[in-house]
Amino acid sequence: MLSMSLQQYDSFLKEHTLSTNKEQTAMVKRVGGKVQSAVERYFAAKGLQSRLADYKWEFNLVEDKQVNAWCMPGGKVVVYTGLLPVAQGEAGLAVVMGHEIAHAIAEHGNERMSQGLLAQFGGSALGEALSSKPAATKQLWMSVYGLGTQYGALLPYSRLQESEADRLGLVFMAMAGYDPNLAVPFWQRMAAQKQGQAPPEFLSTHPSDATRIANLKRLVPEAMEYFRPS
Repeated sequence: MLSMSLQQYDSFLKEHTLSTNKEQTAMVKRVGGKVQSAVERYFAAKGLQSRLADYKWEFNLVEDKQVNAWCMPGGKVVVYTGLLPVAQGEAGLAVVMGHEIAHAIAEHGNERMSQGLLAQFGGSALGEALSSKPAATKQLWMSVYGLGTQYGALLPYSRLQESEADRLGLVFMAMAGYDPNLAVPFWQRMAAQKQGQAPPEFLSTHPSDATRIANLKRLVPEAMEYFRPS
């Protein structure tokens, strides 16, 4: 999975345009670096730092009007410029990046990839699927990690996976120095994006609704225990 992540990430960056806005690009890398540091400290405190041994973190801002962001295994993160107006600054970005990195850390993509391989290829191993049906396997990979409609139907995260990513994401943003209380208004802004138009790509895999927002409000007090303003 890590090897394919590196390959597909490099391929994606070659096929898309990196933002030339130096200020916005620096903000994405700055927030990403803070969240990365938080994740590493969190895992070190639990004696699980070996789980991040093969991570080669990257944070890039891509020119695209989609309201979207994602993280592949190994810490390969992309933020779309279309997300920035909804993020409204570093704290909003920290919500998204913490949440997406949490999905990757918890190996939710691996779980969905396994489900997809079972459904589409009868449970073939990833290597076998790549050898026999490389194009279809790439399409499955892209759908698993929410890389856009051009790759077909996106696979949604389960409620359990979403809840886990919400909880860890809040902890990571808090440890990175961002107030976890700001996650609630961010998701409210995301929910408002659905009004009168097709929902953003991000919401194809991450449903934003009243239940999530209620759960976030319940999770914030725990995350606040980790919060140290930067």
